[in-house]
Amino acid sequence: MSTQDMFGIVAILYCVANLGSMGLEINLAETMKALRSPRLVTLTLIWSWIIGPLLAILIIQILPLSEAHGAGLLLFSLAPTAPMLPILIRKAKADMDISAAMMPMAVVGTVILMPLLAPVLIPGVSVSGMALAKQLILTVLLPLIAGVLMMVYAKKAGTAIFPYVKKLASLTTLLLLGFTIFMYWRELLQALGSFAVAAQVLFIVIIAFGAYFLGFGMNQAQRSAVSLGICSRNGGAMFVAFATFPVQDPNVLVMILLAVPVPVILWLVLARFFASRADKILAAA
Repeated sequence: MSTQDMFGIVAILYCVANLGSMGLEINLAETMKALRSPRLVTLTLIWSWIIGPLLAILIIQILPLSEAHGAGLLLFSLAPTAPMLPILIRKAKADMDISAAMMPMAVVGTVILMPLLAPVLIPGVSVSGMALAKQLILTVLLPLIAGVLMMVYAKKAGTAIFPYVKKLASLTTLLLLGFTIFMYWRELLQALGSFAVAAQVLFIVIIAFGAYFLGFGMNQAQRSAVSLGICSRNGGAMFVAFATFPVQDPNVLVMILLAVPVPVILWLVLARFFASRADKILAAA
């Protein structure tokens, strides 16, 4: 078995484990209740798949990014809401009910909209929308659904396996980073010396504070949760999309891999900021 084959297996396990753990954390009753909010659904759709991609295009025009890094940023913009959203929301002292709605909505939205938008937005890459949709359904949507159904019909078993699925998600994330560093260290060094990291940071900061301060009609806890859901990214969906590219540029893969360590630090900083805002409101009450 070649290193490339091992990398492909780890990437699939990464997607399945992360989305499966996301499904195991979802309470279906809370999800259905939260999805009855037209404001939440509308804001999530607009910020995730209209403003997000437009912001990525604007950043590409402003910063001197290579074509491959620009393609990676566009994929980055089409995959909102990280599996670790519940952790971020708890750290932010925000509304946990929002995560119950945003996680499945983001996955379903990504499965439907990424195959439609990626072939249009990413120049020079002849992505097959049908092939991408098929892979997203198999490795992103089905693990999520399996996790949700297990918690509905076999909650005891789901609760028992959750820690192990979570550990597998963490392990495969580390293995994926390790493989990428081993196989593409030259491209990674080039990315660190470019505007690739700056582009991701700029995207996250703008969309996070935009969603927070323009969360019309929501209280502080709800706006914090929505902001974190919209600015965080689903690495699994990005890997699936990259795997369907006919020509797989390592620089695009490196841009996707940077979406694991770099943004996580920023998401935690944002969560801490929102927590401080929640503390101030509580102290003033």
